[in-house]
Amino acid sequence: MSVTSPTPARPARRGTAEGPARRGRVRKVKRFSGRDRLVVTLMLGIPAAVVLLLVWIPALFTVVLGFARWEGIGGLDTIQWVGLKNYRDIATIYPPFYPALQHNLIWLVFMFLVPTLLGILLAVLLDKELRGSRIYQTAYYLPVVLSLAITGFIWQLLYSRDQGLINAVTGAHVDWYGDPKVNLWAVLVATGWKHVGYIMLLYLAGLKAVDPSLREAAAMDGSSEVSTFFRVILPVMRPINLIVLVVTVIDSLRAFDLVWVVNKGRNGLEIIAALVMQNVVGEASRIGFGSALSTIMLLISSVFVVIYLNVVMRERK
Repeated sequence: MSVTSPTPARPARRGTAEGPARRGRVRKVKRFSGRDRLVVTLMLGIPAAVVLLLVWIPALFTVVLGFARWEGIGGLDTIQWVGLKNYRDIATIYPPFYPALQHNLIWLVFMFLVPTLLGILLAVLLDKELRGSRIYQTAYYLPVVLSLAITGFIWQLLYSRDQGLINAVTGAHVDWYGDPKVNLWAVLVATGWKHVGYIMLLYLAGLKAVDPSLREAAAMDGSSEVSTFFRVILPVMRPINLIVLVVTVIDSLRAFDLVWVVNKGRNGLEIIAALVMQNVVGEASRIGFGSALSTIMLLISSVFVVIYLNVVMRERK
C-alpha cells in the first residue's frame, strides 16, 4: 500500500519577481473627503438642475399643453383638455402652417447648398496656411459673434429700398424686405452670412486634426487634392459632418431672429418658429395651439438628433 505524503505549503516568496509585480498591481483606492464630495456634487448637480429646470421641464410642459386649450390667463385649473384638436386644426384650418413648413424646408436646403459648402471651401483654403490666414479666419468668423441688432442694422443698410447700397449700386427700386417674392431669399442671404463662419471654424478644426500621413499616402498613390479630400479627408471627418448636419437642421427649424425683426414672420416670411411666437405671445395668446406647433418642431428636430446619437454610440462600440 502506497502512502501519499502531504504536499507542503508553498512559502511566501519574498524578494522574487512575482512578489513586487503582484504588489505593483494592487492599487490604492483614493477615498474622497467630505469637501471633495461636496465639490463634485455641486459641479454635477447645479448644471443638471439648470438643464432640468430650463430645458426638460419646459419641454415636457410644452408637449402636455399641446393637448389643451389655454390662454395663459388664470391658474392651471382653467386649462381645457382637447386631445388632438390643436393638431387637427394645424393640419386643416390654419393656412400659414404649410407655407411656413415649405419655407423651413427651403431654408434647410439653402443652408446646406450655399453656406455649408462655402464654409467647407473656406476651411480647405485656410488650412493651407496662407499668408494672413489668421486675419481671414477672424473676418469670416466675426459675423457669428455679432448681435442680432448689429446684424439687422448691417443688412438694413444693404437692403433698404430708398437708401440701401444694393439699390444704389444697381439702380433698382426693389423692396427687399417688403416684397414677398424676394424677402425670403434676402433673409436667407443674411442668415447664410452668419452661418458660413461657424461651418468654416468646425471644418477647419477637423482638418487640423487629420493625420498628415493620410494626405501623403494619397499623394504617393497619385490622387489629386480634390480626390484626396472627397475620398480620404471628408470620410475621416465623419463626426464633424454629423455635427454640421444636426446643427444646420436645428438652426433651419428654429430660424427666427431676422425674420421676426423684418416683419414678425408675415407677408412671405412665414416660418414655424414665428408662428409659435405669434400664437404664444401675440394678440391671440393661444398657448395650447402654440405649444402644439412647438411640439411639431421638437419632433422633427429630434429625428436628426436621434440619428446623430445612434451613429456616435455605434462608433464608440
